[in-house]
Amino acid sequence: MLLTPIPWAGCVWALPFLTILAPSERSAQKQGRRHKKLTDWGRQALLQTARWLPDRRIVAVADSSFSVIELLRSVSPRLDVVTRLRLDAGLYEPPPARHPGDKGRPRVKGARLSILTERVADPTTRWQRVVIHGWYGKTQHRLDVATGTALWHHPGKRVLIRWVLVCDAEGDREPQAFLCTNLDAEPTEILGWFVPRWRVEVTLAEVRHHLGVETQRQWSDLAILRTTPALPGLFSLVTLWADRIKGEHGVLPDRARWYPKAEPTFSDALALVRRELWTSPTFAT
Repeated sequence: MLLTPIPWAGCVWALPFLTILAPSERSAQKQGRRHKKLTDWGRQALLQTARWLPDRRIVAVADSSFSVIELLRSVSPRLDVVTRLRLDAGLYEPPPARHPGDKGRPRVKGARLSILTERVADPTTRWQRVVIHGWYGKTQHRLDVATGTALWHHPGKRVLIRWVLVCDAEGDREPQAFLCTNLDAEPTEILGWFVPRWRVEVTLAEVRHHLGVETQRQWSDLAILRTTPALPGLFSLVTLWADRIKGEHGVLPDRARWYPKAEPTFSDALALVRRELWTSPTFAT
């Protein structure tokens, strides 16, 4: 999905553009096929997107399911990934430079760094006070942020990351951590990329409620491959159509006495497009 601002909605929407069928491990076993992990499908989708947009810098925002070293180290150099990071992740300094005459195998990691839970309580941790817009539904929120670069290492796997440790200055939430594969990104930039990720969940709820995703009575992979991608794609098309025909007053929200909706949602965009179609000469009869 593309996370993009929708001016007449007053917020960011997640617009689907690529859907991949990812069968479960049990389904693959029943069909005698090799199971492909969700992270493998995700890596394939990200690399395909990078090939489609060779002149664009792409930032991929994902939940903790995609916080996997194999995925992070295999993405395109033009593609930055932002996701959550475990507070007990094994972080190390990069391996020291090798000098002439050094014997033995080259080191793959440097000294072990403190885990992030220890940094929260460490009085020497350097914190920066920042204000983030839209943090968990709030217009503005104060956060204390610490950051650094490290080698995230697991036996046989490693990737360089920038970690961002976040403590809620207002005491509403527990400390949490994020990572980015772009070592030069600023903490506020990383958090600004991650905050709109919740709109992905909103889109999934909207396409189920208004477009019938997961309600079609189909059982074969081929039928699902035909229809399921079309329905999330319809979400994006309806959004674009509504933007084109919104007129000078924009998309007006459908209000009720018990529900004073301030900003239009997808149901309002869908109603506008339906009204335009039903009143056109093509469908007038």
